[in-house]
Amino acid sequence: MLPTVTGPGALPFAVQLKALTDQEFRYQAKLSGLRIIETAHDNGLRMTARLREYEVKDLLSLTRFFGFSAETFSLAVNLLDRFLAVMKIQPKHLSCVGLSCFYIAVKTSEEEKNVPMANELIRISQNRFTVSDMMRMEKIILEKLYWKVKAPTALHFLRLFYGRIQDTLEDDCKEILNIERLEAQLKACHCSFTFAKVKPSLLALSLLTLELQEQHDHEHIDKLFNAFQSLQQQLTVREGDLVIVRELVMKCLIEYSTTRVSKPNSQRLRWILSGRTQRTLKHSYYKIAHMPTIPESAY
Repeated sequence: MLPTVTGPGALPFAVQLKALTDQEFRYQAKLSGLRIIETAHDNGLRMTARLREYEVKDLLSLTRFFGFSAETFSLAVNLLDRFLAVMKIQPKHLSCVGLSCFYIAVKTSEEEKNVPMANELIRISQNRFTVSDMMRMEKIILEKLYWKVKAPTALHFLRLFYGRIQDTLEDDCKEILNIERLEAQLKACHCSFTFAKVKPSLLALSLLTLELQEQHDHEHIDKLFNAFQSLQQQLTVREGDLVIVRELVMKCLIEYSTTRVSKPNSQRLRWILSGRTQRTLKHSYYKIAHMPTIPESAY
């Protein structure tokens, strides 16, 4: 069980940090499997980093469309990366794997009343597989991940670290750091395969480091850095690792902001569907053929 980060009933910071870090390694994608994906040639037959990035961006679009939480998106990415790192899949099955991971995350993180029907999720995402295909894939994913679903993600660490820094600041400094902006930046990082290989705690700390470096409020900057240094001292993070990941984060955010794709949280995604498209989507579920049986092959 993951600890409550903030609010009534929250455990002391040190207790929460230990609970998250103790679980962090067990819920991180296998590096050996990720390296196979990273070095794979894009020949249409192998899973590649680029295909994974496209799939995560699709999941981000679905997160916005349904108004789901950042927890749901971060967990979906965690499940997807962990599964891809232990199972060989063909590109034609990726959309089913991705949507199944997303649906598991939705059912784990969202209130039951907000969980859509599986056929609605398939219809909106315009995928060409059936509910039975997705249910079968869900079972495969859960079994291969040993039913370990409630993973400590970078979002958990980011919120914990942010809350810790806020607790050490005076009231006139608390509005300098913006958690919504930090979470939007984290979503952008999730869309890059590079960060699938980075420890969630290190990614969260690097985002905070970069945000602090970009502050120009000279009146409060010293207080912010003192609060951050106090936080860093409680973590076993090497300075060199922090510098490297911070540079990767900066590069990712620059690339993300200069592309013509929608930026995370910059505006709500609006899908404007014509009546003809709506009618097509409404009935498409009944017209699609079942997917062939997906062979299970581990790395």
